[in-house]
Amino acid sequence: MPEPQEQPPPDGGRDRGSALEKVAYVTAPATVVLGLLYYFGRTYTDAYYAYFGIPANDLQLSLHAYVAKSATAVFFPLWLLLVCGLVVLLMLGAAGRALAGPGREGVRRRVVLSLLALGMLLVLAGFPAFFLESRMSWLPQGWVREFLPCLIVALGATLAFFAVQMHLGRPLRDDRDRGALTGDRLWLAGGALLIGLLTLSLFFAMARYAAHAGMTTAAGLAATGCVDEECPRVVVHSKVPVPHHLEGIKAEDRGLGMAPYRYQYLGFRLLAKSPARFYLISHALPRQEPRLAVIPDDDSIRLEISP
Repeated sequence: MPEPQEQPPPDGGRDRGSALEKVAYVTAPATVVLGLLYYFGRTYTDAYYAYFGIPANDLQLSLHAYVAKSATAVFFPLWLLLVCGLVVLLMLGAAGRALAGPGREGVRRRVVLSLLALGMLLVLAGFPAFFLESRMSWLPQGWVREFLPCLIVALGATLAFFAVQMHLGRPLRDDRDRGALTGDRLWLAGGALLIGLLTLSLFFAMARYAAHAGMTTAAGLAATGCVDEECPRVVVHSKVPVPHHLEGIKAEDRGLGMAPYRYQYLGFRLLAKSPARFYLISHALPRQEPRLAVIPDDDSIRLEISP
């Protein structure tokens, strides 16, 4: 009795598989990008509200809110990195083409070794920033200490990776030499590690920039007395006196005739709102030490909000 032959899959099977593969190619990078935008947006938002002493977790912001803030956090550094990366690649590409001609193998080898040595030296010089930041007090405060070490690592990794690319793209290669092939595999593995190191250093720099941008934005808002569309004016009507320690707030007891909300407060600005609390700030906010008035969101309080 002849064995039953396997039936070929229907024509749509391959189409469905191809469609799923295409969806995976698109979805996986999009998920990574969305995760990065969420992380940088959250870093920015946490630093922004931490300046005023507000725990960002208490606000219960949505994923969309964090992703929306990421544009403010990463647009400038991302634009700067893309421009600098394009300039560096054009310069190194021109150097690679100039050294690819005949009779320049010796010069090419020396350039490869020099770039590799310089790149690794820069990596080793800047890498302690990831672990020994508290001991790097000799660096000036501000942008230099924040970003110079990780950018040095990124530059070193870029130079070393270009040296790897120049070595692997040498014109005189003997693909039959097993020793040379083994060496090329090691160079290729080193290039992959350099790509990982470059990614790590740039991610570290971007995260720091997002946190620094959040703090700077909050400080700038505080310096102007929160005169901004993000901080609308608020008139507080309360059944009971509202305790606070803010300057520039005008309180008025309008008497029993205005009960139950007899106490009125002018001069507040709404900084943030959580599901259970209002975070208010004074229009006369001092620059050095911002203070908050935290009042509950219940029936004892009524707020009038205006631009």
